[in-house]
Amino acid sequence: MGVRVREKPKGSGEWWIFIEHQTKRKSKKIGKNKKLADEVAKKIEAKLILADFDLNPEEKPDVPTVKEYSEIFLETYSRLHHKHTTIDSYNSILDNHVLPVFGKMHLDEITRKDIKDFVIKKQNDGLSPNTVRICRAYLSSVLTQAVDDELIPVNPAASTGRYIKKQDGKEHVNPFTWKEKTIFEKTMQKHFPRYYPLFLCALRAGLREGELIALKTGDIDFNGGFIEVKRNCVRGRVTTPKNGKTRRVDISDQLAAVLKAHLTNRKKEALKKGWKKLPEWLFYNEEGGMIDVSNLRNRVFNKCLEKAKLRHIRIHDLRHTYATLRIQAGHNIADVSKQLGHHSIRITVDTYYHWIPGANSSEVNELDLKSAPKRTLSAPSHENPNEKGAANSANPL
Repeated sequence: MGVRVREKPKGSGEWWIFIEHQTKRKSKKIGKNKKLADEVAKKIEAKLILADFDLNPEEKPDVPTVKEYSEIFLETYSRLHHKHTTIDSYNSILDNHVLPVFGKMHLDEITRKDIKDFVIKKQNDGLSPNTVRICRAYLSSVLTQAVDDELIPVNPAASTGRYIKKQDGKEHVNPFTWKEKTIFEKTMQKHFPRYYPLFLCALRAGLREGELIALKTGDIDFNGGFIEVKRNCVRGRVTTPKNGKTRRVDISDQLAAVLKAHLTNRKKEALKKGWKKLPEWLFYNEEGGMIDVSNLRNRVFNKCLEKAKLRHIRIHDLRHTYATLRIQAGHNIADVSKQLGHHSIRITVDTYYHWIPGANSSEVNELDLKSAPKRTLSAPSHENPNEKGAANSANPL
């Protein structure tokens, strides 16, 4: 009978306990704490003397490493519940940040202190709080599933988000003014006419850039006066719109006329270039395929800003332009929120509060007036949506 503590391999700092009892042998890795290994060895030796230690307990399944289990997680749970774009994001975060630190560790070896040290170090290394928050969330998702599979008793990443710096979660909004919008439209129409319909659609309908390039001709209803947003394109993959829901977006008379002309030109271009069939997408590149957002940004949008001598904004800020100009004009905020596809009107109000008429100035002096001030309200209307007035208020820009 004997219980020995030994460093294995020598010089590694990893301490093991080796047990020999009644011709049976067993070993157990303790870790880098020799003092703990010595204490455990003493307890095991005492139990052997008292015949209270079983060298052949019921076999437990080997606990996989984080790398091994994350691959299982992505191929099973994630494949069933997440979009391709989300899975791509998981792979990127795991490969670049999580696995280099935890990949070789077994799931049951990770402690809360390990997670805490990880998020603190990532922030000290210059990673943004938002990215660190995503890293922790993805690792936590994997560990939560490991708990569900009864591989570990608890998720050590739970409640460790408090070690990440708080960050203003509001989206950066940098829209055009009405004058800038007009200059941009004229410049785009003059110098980049092939892409004018796309950017006019962004400014008149408030679509995201991925939603714009994923539109098809069948998504437009000229009789009903709307576009049905059914798809989104993220990193070259066509998926469902954000929030997973389709929505109808009203189109103005000007946008409808431009889109009709675009469809006619589309047929002419297909005949001229000898394409066997019309492009699949409403807006397409010179070869008739899907537009690459990076090329659209660098070769068209940014160059148009330069020619127009306008300040630099993002393509996504055209969506913000749509929203802010409508709100400044006193349009119904509930309708603007619906057209944008926001989950709730609160998101719209929080994002565009400063563009609501009167939001940037004190109106307390108006209480001194003898009669109520005249102002177009942006609050939700109780009118019948089928009435002419309600229909007109929903028309963007």
